[in-house]
Parts: sequence; C-alpha cells; structure tokens
Amino acid sequence: MLKMSKTSKKGAISQYTEDWLPISSIQNGFIICDNKQKVTGVKITPRNIFILDQQEQDNVLIGLKNFYNMIDFEFWLVVADRPVDISVYMSQLQLLYNDAVSPAIRKLILQDIDKGNMFMNNNIVDTEYFILFKDSNEDLLQKRVRLLINGLAGCGLNASQVSNDDLRIIMENFLNGGISTEFGTVMPV
Repeated sequence: MLKMSKTSKKGAISQYTEDWLPISSIQNGFIICDNKQKVTGVKITPRNIFILDQQEQDNVLIGLKNFYNMIDFEFWLVVADRPVDISVYMSQLQLLYNDAVSPAIRKLILQDIDKGNMFMNNNIVDTEYFILFKDSNEDLLQKRVRLLINGLAGCGLNASQVSNDDLRIIMENFLNGGISTEFGTVMPV
C-alpha cells in the first residue's frame, strides 16, 4: 500500500484529511475553494408528508418531481446528522420537578426526565437535508438559492440558505463519518 503525505499550509506534513481538501475557508454561507469556486446551497426543513391525506401527498410528490426537473445546473443532495442538544430543556425539567408539590406531577416530570436521559445517552441526532451547488459567480449562486427556496416553497417545503454552521456540520459528517470531533475540523480563516 502506497502511503502518501501532503504538506499543510504551515509546512509540516499533515495528519488531517481536511488539509488535503481544496478548501480555504467557510464564510458568509459559502465554502470557498482554493480555485475561487464557492459552494453554497439550501437547507430543507424536514416534513412528514405521510401524515397528509393522499391528495396532498400526491401534490407534494408531483411538485418535487417538477421542481427537480426545472433545476438546470449540477447539484448535490446531502443528508447530514446533527447531534441534538437538549441540556437546556433537561435543566428546565429539573427546575419544574424541584418546584412541583403534587406527587402525580412530580411523577410525570420524572418520566420526561428519564426519556430525556435516554435520548442523551443514545446520541440522538436530527437528520437535515441540503441541496448544494458550486460556481465562481456569487450573484449566480444567490440567484440559484432564491430559485431553490421558491421552488421548494411551491412544493410545500420550507428552505433557507445554508449557514456557516450548517456547512461545518456537513464537512464534519463527510470527514469523520458523522462522529463529532473537536480536533482538526474545518474552521474559517
């Protein structure tokens, strides 16, 4: 097996995969590549269409088919998992539990605390959906973002432009197989 090494921007041989990627920074909702291309996109708010009646489900699916057929540029559909942080909610439950005087209410709050602990102990994640694309023309990228947001709204889905945090989560999922790390992650310059 051939072992390759790459010199990082600091001159030392890097042990981090992201030093091999042609990315200079993440800023203003864009991944900025070394070749001046920029990657951006939209984050789609998940929606369970299977709780809708059959006609509404069909309308959403037909709308999505038409939406995808109108996209005339290269894009990537990306699904990323983001860890769920419910620590604030758990603290609020604990305060409610401490203030409750009724044994029945204390029991209900304790059940919610147990459920919350189960979520925290099992590394529960939110699944997020993205459509990403790249170009060197920032105006064209913004036009495409608006086109996708409006097209998805026509399908009954909410979307917004990706944030720097969203892009970092996508990169972390890509580089680390969804395992959250604090070392060697892509950070803005």
